[in-house]
Amino acid sequence: MNTKTNLEAVTESELPIQNNIKSLWEKLMKAKIGVLPLPLYIVLAAIILTASVYNTLPADMIGGFAVIMILGILLGDLGQRIPILKEIGGPAILALLVPSILVFLNVINTSSMEAVTTLMKTSNFLYFYISCLVVGSILGMNRKMLIQGFTRMFVPLIVGTVLAVVAGMLVGLLFGYDLQHTFFYIVVPIIGGGIGEGILPLSIAYSSILGGSAESFVSQMIPAAVIGNIFAVVSAGLMMRLGEKKKHLSGNGKLVKSEDGNEVHEEKEKFIDFSLMGAGLLIACTFFIVGTLGQKFIGVPGPVIMILFATLIKCLKVMPHKMEDGAHNLYKFISTSLTWPLMVGLGMLYIPLEDVVKIVTPAYVIVCASVVFVMILSGYFVGKLMKMYPVDAAIVTGCHSGLGGTGDVAILSASKRMALMPFAQVATRIGGVSTVILASLLLKLLS
Repeated sequence: MNTKTNLEAVTESELPIQNNIKSLWEKLMKAKIGVLPLPLYIVLAAIILTASVYNTLPADMIGGFAVIMILGILLGDLGQRIPILKEIGGPAILALLVPSILVFLNVINTSSMEAVTTLMKTSNFLYFYISCLVVGSILGMNRKMLIQGFTRMFVPLIVGTVLAVVAGMLVGLLFGYDLQHTFFYIVVPIIGGGIGEGILPLSIAYSSILGGSAESFVSQMIPAAVIGNIFAVVSAGLMMRLGEKKKHLSGNGKLVKSEDGNEVHEEKEKFIDFSLMGAGLLIACTFFIVGTLGQKFIGVPGPVIMILFATLIKCLKVMPHKMEDGAHNLYKFISTSLTWPLMVGLGMLYIPLEDVVKIVTPAYVIVCASVVFVMILSGYFVGKLMKMYPVDAAIVTGCHSGLGGTGDVAILSASKRMALMPFAQVATRIGGVSTVILASLLLKLLS
């Protein structure tokens, strides 16, 4: 008989529905947030959110990483998709500002804040990240390019700093600001090397010279540093776009033009030995400890000593090539996987929008913008004159107007040039320390 049973008929009628469900599921699995399939991302986010709401989120590195990674993956992905924003460093801007806004609006609960605070401050995740990037990128560089980069970068840095100070004071005067106020409370905080290394020492110095509490000076200086950092991030994104359109202006993470072998990492990246990455981790941590030891005995900032020590080891060729490979592979993993999450943590804890909102006016923002733009343009043109890649020279110079290590990460990630971290750290640390010392001495002379 050709007549089908009721069971067979029902089964055939269900096939289109099953096929539609299967097709929908396949489409959902192909849709991704960062590297995660959309359904998996939703499940992970729901678990983390539920744990934070019911106060069962671990207040340690595990909970901290869970929070910053789930947000970092989402915001980094959105920043790469949104038109216009993606052209000016969208991932970095969103990863920094959205968490800061959420904290300002009290959207993030106490459980999540405690976990991230433990990770970022108690466990010092920022310096761990910077150590891995600095040591790995230096040991993975071509020796000649490394030496030439360090020796040439100081000229655009010095010229850019002087011109940025002059521009900021003139623009401030144009908008009715007192020259002294513009210099000490707007310009200096922008180029002072960040909050921890710049604004806090400055506040103590200002307090001892002028009287009053250090906290009152901190609240006056933080807005300029935050706004300056935002403009530096946007400018770095624009520089990246310029380099993509005019490739002869960009070294894609290299400062100095060379005729022989610019692609210094090409062979090293063909094979990854995970045991060597473990050795690279130990090397990076030990180099950071060398910096802290040196700071105790000679007073130079630890990150600067770490950079100099890594550079010396590279130049003397005393590190085995396989160990250099391990440190460089670790650098690639850290910079690829943890940059946006790190910036979420920085936005939550180090970008205080409450202080910014209190003091900001359009004129104030324009003064801050003038300092940053002149700094970056100076780096571009001076770098070009010195046979450096002008785009990369401008980005490194612009790091002097960022929020210290926080700013370096944001600026270099916005421009996709994490390989410039050693140069950026020198610009930030040495430039910041010099600014703090000179500003303190000048204020004492004027008071």
